[in-house]
Amino acid sequence: MSSPADAGDLPAGTVERRAARVLLVDARERVLLFHGCDPSDDTAGSWWFTPGGGLDPGESPADGAARELREETGLRVVPADLGAPVHGRVATFRFAGGRYRQTEDFYLLRVEAHDVDTSGFNELENRAVLGHRWWTAAELQATGDRIYPAELPELLEGLIR
Repeated sequence: MSSPADAGDLPAGTVERRAARVLLVDARERVLLFHGCDPSDDTAGSWWFTPGGGLDPGESPADGAARELREETGLRVVPADLGAPVHGRVATFRFAGGRYRQTEDFYLLRVEAHDVDTSGFNELENRAVLGHRWWTAAELQATGDRIYPAELPELLEGLIR
């Protein structure tokens, strides 16, 4: 896991939060990514990102990852199905008018296939998520689009070997 910056290095008003994300990989070795934007900042452009998000108070990362997966994709799993995290990082970013430093755990979940159901999106997700698609590691390597985490192409290649 990346080491976080000292709290003293953060701009005032930065929200510290924990998050859990899922690398959902199908039988064709493609990872599911959402295409999103910041609806409060027209100049921010768009990017691709994994399912997941902030943990609720008292929630473990695995519990949060399973909940987020259900809410964002309609796929129901028990937290134990996710195993141990396969990656971690600390990300600092602006979104929806706030500034965040987010410590993230990434879980790998393999499925045969899955038809994504986004009916569990909240109001902000409905405005911020533009679509989704399944990506191969080669497609991730070749794209000029922003992908988060940036190290996802290499991470995915290592995990599917």
